[in-house]
Amino acid sequence: MAAIQQAGERNGMAQVDAAPIIQATDVVKTYDTGTIKVNALQGVSLTVPRGEMVAIMGPSGCGKTTLLNCLSGLDEIDGGKIMIDGTDINRLSDNAKTTYRARNMGFVFQFYNLLPVLSSIENVELPLVVSGVGGKEARQRALAALEQVSLRDWASHRPAQLSGGQRQRVTIARALVNNPAIVWADEPTGDLDSHTADEIMALMQDLNRRNNQTFVIVTHDAGIGARCHRIVHMKDGHIVGEEHPNGR
Repeated sequence: MAAIQQAGERNGMAQVDAAPIIQATDVVKTYDTGTIKVNALQGVSLTVPRGEMVAIMGPSGCGKTTLLNCLSGLDEIDGGKIMIDGTDINRLSDNAKTTYRARNMGFVFQFYNLLPVLSSIENVELPLVVSGVGGKEARQRALAALEQVSLRDWASHRPAQLSGGQRQRVTIARALVNNPAIVWADEPTGDLDSHTADEIMALMQDLNRRNNQTFVIVTHDAGIGARCHRIVHMKDGHIVGEEHPNGR
């Protein structure tokens, strides 16, 4: 069994397995508008062990979100290779990639991306429906996911009836409902006040610890980064350094 590195108990983080779940090698991504080319990622290599909570930080336009989108298969890459839990994600067809994400990944965004006409539980059920789970099982698993984020009593409420923090909790429940190996989070606390942001980060740390899920978090907030196992710093499409805020 791979060596295990123990995360600090005071930070409530998972154990980190040395075996990588994400392996990116020399990843290149260029956006071509026809009049200008933007070299968003310029030969980025990154390894993330299973169970790690890693923050990706850097100035606006440095490539943070592009890297997250490429690693998760939301964006195509122009060069390099990305392996997710042993799968070369860029060799999958679009349909296969969609199914793979629905079964193995969860996503948390700054602005929630909840469908306003659906209730909390219906929003949480969506990844299960996409991956072909039956209606009864999907409902049971969605309720269990809402229970994990302390929102079972709000299952029938639509997004407009929820606070910002509650909406983000629904988003996290949706991200967790398929028991994903990886949760991708793009500025998950960016639209929240500091108190609510602290609660959401504490929730993600707790889920990371209890479920040993890997979290990759894009953030501008140094306080969020400080609560992760590792901070990866980016600038101008490159990884320029990293740090371990908890001394690991």
